[in-house]
Amino acid sequence: MIDLSASKLFSPWTHPETGVTIYLLTQKVAPVQEAFYFVNDSMSQNGRYLWFYCAFPPSGSAASGRTLGVVDFEHDELQRFPETQFQSGSPYVDADTGVAYWSSGPAIWRRGPDPDTAAERVNALPEDLIQNRPFSRLATHLTRSADGREFFVDAAFGLQWVFGTLPVDGGDFQLWQRFDRNHNHAQFSPTDPDLVLFAQENHSDPITGLRFRIEDRMWLIRRGAPAHPVFATPTRVTHEWWDAGGKHVWCVWGDEAWRTDINSGEVEKVAWPSHCWHAHTTVDNRYVVADSNERFYRGCPSTVGFLNRESGQHVEIVSNPGMGGITGSQYHIDPHPRFCGTDAFVVFTTTIRGEVDLAVARTADLVARTS
Repeated sequence: MIDLSASKLFSPWTHPETGVTIYLLTQKVAPVQEAFYFVNDSMSQNGRYLWFYCAFPPSGSAASGRTLGVVDFEHDELQRFPETQFQSGSPYVDADTGVAYWSSGPAIWRRGPDPDTAAERVNALPEDLIQNRPFSRLATHLTRSADGREFFVDAAFGLQWVFGTLPVDGGDFQLWQRFDRNHNHAQFSPTDPDLVLFAQENHSDPITGLRFRIEDRMWLIRRGAPAHPVFATPTRVTHEWWDAGGKHVWCVWGDEAWRTDINSGEVEKVAWPSHCWHAHTTVDNRYVVADSNERFYRGCPSTVGFLNRESGQHVEIVSNPGMGGITGSQYHIDPHPRFCGTDAFVVFTTTIRGEVDLAVARTADLVARTS
């Protein structure tokens, strides 16, 4: 088990009101050090490696230009790899090996956490599919099929959005479906290699500038079949993710997190003390972490909290001050809390020190304070 208190890379910080202690990655290899977007686990299963996003204001943005850093807890070392510049929130970590994957242009790349290893190209969309059109995204988030063979891509180029799979072994791209408006946040089912959850997104027409708002947010697509909405009637929710069992999908709306059965459509609603922004659950669904904000804008003030569903008790982990200027607006510095390392830790982004830091809390500590 990782001993955060013994690491020279991390510094403890204790909430003055709730008494919750978190650990901030105060050793820096970049001015901005962020947690992954909450869809993907950033820690290897054995807890040795913890990957994170790096940014150097005013360079780059959340869409492109950030790079990856990694903590090696065994050697208590920190590395940053400039060659890992990625698009969107695409990085994915192989839980077994600690190898990181990311998208750059139409290609997927990978490298290991050992600084002596080199980056290598895994696969890419074929040139005859793109046909010289402007290219903006390969994948919102890279997710791997349950059988480990493929990555799913929700590519955006020209005036279309293309869904499909790229095999990890370098095999041929398989087209699933094309769309004429923005759909993103595509995520492979954790149990079914032929099923994907995705989102209908706000869309601005690149020619006219007309804005098309979300009408029906959550969708599913099965290999070889057309996409269909999760809900029987058009429903506007946000920030969706898979339940670990693969039979339910989660999302947030207002001050609730929704757990929806993908077959029956039955919805279980989990109340949150305030407006819920992003959320995540342990594998057994006993515990929830979420962030909240009063009024959303990039770099807005936010809180991160923990809910023990067994006891019904909630505790605030941190209250983040707002972050103005380029740093707040440019790099998608929302907290994005997520359970990592087989649910032993909560990893998130915080601005509690007046800068953008990666933070880690121990799940056991949070359970103890809410039991």
